[in-house]
Amino acid sequence: MPEGVAVWGGRVRGHERAGLWVYSGIPYARPPLGPLRWRPPEPPEVWSGIREAGEFGPIAPQPPPIEGIAIPGDPAGQSEDCLTVNVWTPGSDDRRRPVMVWIHGGGFTTGSGSFLLYRGGDLARNGDVVVVTINYRLGALGFLGHRGLLDDHAPTPAIGNWGLMDQVAALRWVRDNIAGFGGDPGNVTVFGESAGAMSISALLGVPAARGLFHRAIVESGPPYTHSVERAEQAGNDLAAQLGLAELSRAALEKVPADELVAATQALQNRPPPPGEMPLPFLPVIDGAYLPRPPTEAVAAGAAASVPLLIGTNRDELSLFAFGDTRLANIDEEGLVRWMARAAPEIDPDELVETYRATRRERGEPLSPRDLWVGMGTDLVFRWPSLRLAAAQCRHQPATYAYLFTWETPAFGGQLGSCHALEIPFVFGAIHRPLIAAFAGGGPDAGALSEAMQSAWLSFARTGDPSHEGIGAWPAWDPTRRATMMFGPGGGDVVDAPRNEELAVMAAAWPIDESVGDLNSGS
Repeated sequence: MPEGVAVWGGRVRGHERAGLWVYSGIPYARPPLGPLRWRPPEPPEVWSGIREAGEFGPIAPQPPPIEGIAIPGDPAGQSEDCLTVNVWTPGSDDRRRPVMVWIHGGGFTTGSGSFLLYRGGDLARNGDVVVVTINYRLGALGFLGHRGLLDDHAPTPAIGNWGLMDQVAALRWVRDNIAGFGGDPGNVTVFGESAGAMSISALLGVPAARGLFHRAIVESGPPYTHSVERAEQAGNDLAAQLGLAELSRAALEKVPADELVAATQALQNRPPPPGEMPLPFLPVIDGAYLPRPPTEAVAAGAAASVPLLIGTNRDELSLFAFGDTRLANIDEEGLVRWMARAAPEIDPDELVETYRATRRERGEPLSPRDLWVGMGTDLVFRWPSLRLAAAQCRHQPATYAYLFTWETPAFGGQLGSCHALEIPFVFGAIHRPLIAAFAGGGPDAGALSEAMQSAWLSFARTGDPSHEGIGAWPAWDPTRRATMMFGPGGGDVVDAPRNEELAVMAAAWPIDESVGDLNSGS
């Protein structure tokens, strides 16, 4: 394809690799530098000739990876000029294939669409789909929300949500350009994990995103948000950390990106207010770009036309506890104290006793650390995700839920079915040696990866994740709560799995009253 593909800004030339065409580092927006910081993304600059799309662009400014965690081959060069997309396609033709757009996680402060774990070749090849991954602004540059940043140039009085605006701009790029890469702009599935999935949960309630995607897959990403007041508190804390007398656009535009990153890291090390996520920067319910809490918007029908596949991993919080001696050695008193702070609405003694009793009955580990992982996982991830499913299935019958239970063999199995473990199974990356050492290998792992990848691809193609390998996957509803359990060998449907542990949370946040969101101030 020497003539290249026409996109916003000019033409790009990709490279053929193992039977696929790969296009890397295509700009979808102008670099958000200087006076473009904390403003909505603008269309990319125009270039002449054909732009080579053979290398990934820089990643967004972020902290360096934890030693021993980074995967060789992940791009490391950072720049505020980071708003790019990557495309994997079986052919830049007129086939109109389903499109899958991946939004990466990383706590809204780290990550990139070009990381090795997210390479889309296996999905594109196995499913005859077009896979797109994106970068978006992170940390304070992407999610700082404060009225001190408002000015007369903004088309709407948005407060924060710059990273969400980037994601919407990337989806507009897909709508307008993906046909040239063999994709169908009328069949776009967004999928993501952790902060990427939280972003998708938020996008379900963003008016500007409506019609830009047609299905959504939310992996471990309930809709956590900040109120304007909470966002401004984080902004004021950031200004103080930087030594600024007050937060203003004029002052912040002069602060180097690496200093913003360092200040954000310092904020993350502080304990959050009771009942809130330990993330200083989240999407903001600003009444403009994100008008209301996402679950509330979904319950009102904001995403009624969008089939939803949503789920969590059984032991999400084990990843966050790993290496933390305070949590590894947590005692009964500390467990109750943590739960009282994390969920002030719930009697912590009742919560602990409920989980202890149900786990004793199943013969599962009962140490305070194990109970912390179980309760924290359900409190932070599973129950809010099920409440979002309940809100969506009011309007969209094609709502599906899963629970991932495969356990990693790494570190002697201490992590169980931890946060992010499902990603290599979805992307088919378990065959990469370094990733296989963490995800696990063998026939069971291969069967699980095939089952999950086929489900994701079927959902992207038809809106139904059922396929021959796992059979029929019933839609989720608040009564039956049919859930696909992904574990060794593949998947099996179980009704209301492990729900006896959720009774205390259900009393505090009823699943049939799915309005409002944690951390939203609503």
